[in-house]
Amino acid sequence: MSSHPILHANKTSPFGDLTPDEFYQKYQVHHTHSFISSNNKIKLYTQTWRPVAQSQAHPPCGVVAMIHGYASESGWVFETTAVAIAKLGFLVCAIDLPGHGRSEGPRGHIPSVTPVIDNCIQFFDEVRASNRHLPAFLYGESLGGAIAMFICLRQTGKWHGLVLNGAMCGVSRNFKPVWPLEKLLPAAAMLAPNWRVVVSGNLVDRSYKEKWKRELVRRCPRTRRVFEHPPASTALELLRVCEEVGRRCREVDLPLLVLHGEDDVVCDVESAELVYELAASTDKTLKVVPGMGHQLIGEGKEILEEGFEVVFSWLKERIKK
Repeated sequence: MSSHPILHANKTSPFGDLTPDEFYQKYQVHHTHSFISSNNKIKLYTQTWRPVAQSQAHPPCGVVAMIHGYASESGWVFETTAVAIAKLGFLVCAIDLPGHGRSEGPRGHIPSVTPVIDNCIQFFDEVRASNRHLPAFLYGESLGGAIAMFICLRQTGKWHGLVLNGAMCGVSRNFKPVWPLEKLLPAAAMLAPNWRVVVSGNLVDRSYKEKWKRELVRRCPRTRRVFEHPPASTALELLRVCEEVGRRCREVDLPLLVLHGEDDVVCDVESAELVYELAASTDKTLKVVPGMGHQLIGEGKEILEEGFEVVFSWLKERIKK
C-alpha cells in the first residue's frame, strides 16, 4: 500500500512542512468543510474528502463515514486517515462531535450519546442522499466505534459494512476511575456533572505510543488538557455505552471488521473479541494486532502499516462484492 500520510507528519503539524492546501494537493484529494445546524440547534463542523481525479465518468467507489473518539476531532491527526481512505477512491465524510474540535458545545461533555448519534445520522444522510448509488460504510475509532455500531442498529439495512478500529466495546480495568470512585460515579455525575474524573492514567499518554505523536495531538489548536480527564457525567455515560455495546452486539448483522490492539490499556481487547464472536454477521473479520495499543495511528511504522493495510484491504474487497 502507499504510505499513510501520518508517516510524513511531524510533532508540530499533521501536514508536515506543507500547508493544508499543499497537503491535499500532494495526495490529490479535494477537501471541503462547512458547518451544519443540528436538529438540537448546535452548530457542528463537517468535512469531506474525495480524490481529485473523480468525475462523472469515474465516480467514487463508495462512501466512508468516519467517527472520531472522545477527546479527538475530525481534523488534525484523525484527518490523515480520512485522506488515506479518500486516496483509495472513496468519498469520505466526518463530523466533529458536539464539544469537540470546531463544533459547539461544552468541551468534552457527552452526558448522552443519543443526540450525538442523531447528529451523525443527520450529516451522513445528507452526504449519502446525493450518492445513493454508492455502497456506504461506517468507520469508528474508540468511542466513535461504539457510536458507529449504534448508527448501524438504528439504520438497519442501510449500511454496507462497519469498521471498528480500537472501538470502545469495554473500558480496560487499567483505565477505569480509581476505586471507590467507580462505585460513586452515578452520585458524582448527579451532584457534580462537570467535575473532572481522575482515571488510572492519562488518556493521550495511554493512547499514542510514539512520543512525537503525543506531542502532535497536544499541539492541536483546539485541544485542551481538560479533555484528558472526562467530566463525571461523561465518564458515567461512557461506562453505560460499553454496557449497551455488550448487550446489543448480537444485533449486528452487516459485514464487520473488528481491529484491536493486543496491548490496548484503554479499551478492552477481550470486549472487542466478544463483540466479534456475538455479532450475527455472516461476513465478519477479527484482527488483533500484536504490540498495538489503543490508537493504531499512534504506533510506529511497522504496526501502523500492518493495521491500516487490514482496514484498507477490507474496504476495497467489500466494494467488489
